[in-house]
Amino acid sequence: MFHSRLHSLSRFLISLVLTAGLVTLAGSAMAQDKRQNAPGEFDFYVLSLSWSPSFCEEAAERGGRSQIQCGGRPYAFVVHGLWPQYENGFPEYCQRPAPRLNRNIVSSMLDLMPAPGLIFNEWDKHGTCSGLSDRNYFETIRKARAVIKIPAEYLDLSQAKTVAPADVEEAFIKANPGLSSSAVSVTCNRTRLSEVRICLNKDLQFRSCEELDRRACRRDQVTMPPIRGG
Repeated sequence: MFHSRLHSLSRFLISLVLTAGLVTLAGSAMAQDKRQNAPGEFDFYVLSLSWSPSFCEEAAERGGRSQIQCGGRPYAFVVHGLWPQYENGFPEYCQRPAPRLNRNIVSSMLDLMPAPGLIFNEWDKHGTCSGLSDRNYFETIRKARAVIKIPAEYLDLSQAKTVAPADVEEAFIKANPGLSSSAVSVTCNRTRLSEVRICLNKDLQFRSCEELDRRACRRDQVTMPPIRGG
């Protein structure tokens, strides 16, 4: 009798825990789904600037196909993307299928984003969440990039440079009046500097974004491979 009651109590407790878990998950989903992936419904942008020499060295190590940006014209920081963000998390792929991207727009963006595949992907994944037309979205990328001044020491890096991520942040802050440490972060991949990410409001003014900083590079030092010659 005792064991039977104990067994029944255990089953009841397990059922209670599972029910509570499902309610919690449902609540989380409902909270997330209020705006999740609704075009134009977001809080701010992240402009991501990729250090092209790091990307090219990693691509070569993977044995991947040669990218346009990794041969011929030398590239330093290039635009990876302009990403709509929530205060917590971000939307993506807000229209499936995405509206077809005009190839003339792709051609017009190659000076900032020297990889057609990247441009198509950024439109599908992030641009469709902006609430803007394809032309206006990429015009906004160009305007956002024009807001940022690249520190002089990274414009013509002819030799590999070992840097502290905090020093790279500081260089961008010094070069861009109004930019604060809470609005910029540096990411790395293994031992190389990957990207500098800067938070902007919808009017393309600097704004803080604490969540982004939590995903920043934690290494004391990283390498910036040199810019490739033509």
